[in-house]
Amino acid sequence: MPEFAYQAADAKGVRRDGVMDALSEDAVLRSLKAKGLTPLRITPAGAGAVQATRDGIPQPTGRAPAKGKPTQADLLAFTSELAIMLRAGLSLDRALKVLIGMSHKASVGSLLAGVLDAVKGGAPLSRAIAPHRDFFGDFYINMVRSGEIGGQLSEVLTRLVEHLERIRALRESVISAMIYPAILLLVAVISVIAMLGFVVPQFETLFKDMGDALPTPTRIVVATGHFFTDYGLLLGVVVFLLGAGLSRWFASPSGRLWWQGKALRLPVFGAIFLKYEITRFTRSLGTLLGNGVPVISALNIATETVGNVHVRTAFERIAPAMKGGGRMTDALYKTALFEPMAINLVRVGEETGRLDTMMLELSRILDREVETSIKRGLTLLEPLLILTLGVMIAGIIVSILMGILSVNDLAV
Repeated sequence: MPEFAYQAADAKGVRRDGVMDALSEDAVLRSLKAKGLTPLRITPAGAGAVQATRDGIPQPTGRAPAKGKPTQADLLAFTSELAIMLRAGLSLDRALKVLIGMSHKASVGSLLAGVLDAVKGGAPLSRAIAPHRDFFGDFYINMVRSGEIGGQLSEVLTRLVEHLERIRALRESVISAMIYPAILLLVAVISVIAMLGFVVPQFETLFKDMGDALPTPTRIVVATGHFFTDYGLLLGVVVFLLGAGLSRWFASPSGRLWWQGKALRLPVFGAIFLKYEITRFTRSLGTLLGNGVPVISALNIATETVGNVHVRTAFERIAPAMKGGGRMTDALYKTALFEPMAINLVRVGEETGRLDTMMLELSRILDREVETSIKRGLTLLEPLLILTLGVMIAGIIVSILMGILSVNDLAV
């Protein structure tokens, strides 16, 4: 019989983790409810890190709250656990109280305490989380509001979990794909610095009496190595300050506008960045429309999820065009950002009244294209970085060998 690891909360809000033999997750859910426990998370044994039971009794965990600001990972965990507790029949205020007791971050516990106070005061969840818009976002708040209006809050929270997990998976796939090229670039920089700062100076004594008799490439390499030896620390400080200054400028509105525009015009990778932003927009729009959010409101909220300023500006023209009586298909076409396949899918969605389904289908297609494009781009980038590193190091070595051969010729 399969084993399932679970996390649950007892009547006092204390978390209890353990492992249970059962035929399915539903069987685990029913068993935990029969024991008076509120299920929080159920995964196949080994898929999640939970504490084993002692003599068949789930043991509570007692970790001190961690420091730090709430993150998107915290939002995903909160949404997932709240959805499970509401499906299990727990009231909203009771579920929030349990989550506060389980918070592994002091900042998350404080935020949820404010939400709980608002809920106890009679506010719906959407209004209670509205003051924390920076953490939850307009998309999340409007999804919760639509679930409250339709009486399907737990179902909407489940869809939010799916949405957040897809966004996280796409973001992590992009980050993971860039790790190897970043390592290659770091190795290239360290290798060149090591060659110029430590290897080349070892030959300076051999070459110092040669003067103009040294080949030009050798003189350039020796002078560069000498510069690294004498001014390496100063160069490091200048590079650090320059990097910090550029980082602050890139984070400013003007800097963000500049580098995001350049990113879209990059060969190969510019198209990937554009598809990534369109994927976020279409998935958010499809999810909102599927939960009954009006089209104009859904467009405005989905537009805010786009990170690139240039792409967001283009999308901001869609809602006004539709307010004037236009069709979404025409508005998307005028942005000049969507391919014919995407336009056709949106047209089918409008004609059949299934715009939400078509938007989600388009996001899935673009997801696959982004992953494929990243793999192809890295297939091109990795050999290019390796070749560049090899040429640079080979150039330094050949220059030194040319100098050594010149010394031998003069000796003869």
